[in-house]
Amino acid sequence: MSRIISTGLAKTGLLLGYKVARDTGNRQAGGAILVACGLAAFAVWKNDAGAARAAALTGTYIAAFGASHPLAKKIGAWPAVFTVTGVMALASMIIGGRRKEA
Repeated sequence: MSRIISTGLAKTGLLLGYKVARDTGNRQAGGAILVACGLAAFAVWKNDAGAARAAALTGTYIAAFGASHPLAKKIGAWPAVFTVTGVMALASMIIGGRRKEA
């Protein structure tokens, strides 16, 4: 269940962060949503998958945000956001799950 929560947080951060920034014209508000959701997702990933995987997923989250900007110039803003969000969600579902106990 927590894998779904962390993935949902990451998706919300990317999608809602962009929507708020676009609709309000306030990039800081969108960024605040992006950061808040990223921090919450990190906490869940760390608890479930450990610090190393949580750090890797957080790096992927930040990279997805960064990649959406040049991608938007090629395919459009919303398609870019949906693309990077899908990649992030897939990474979260694969890597962000509970560690197997030895």
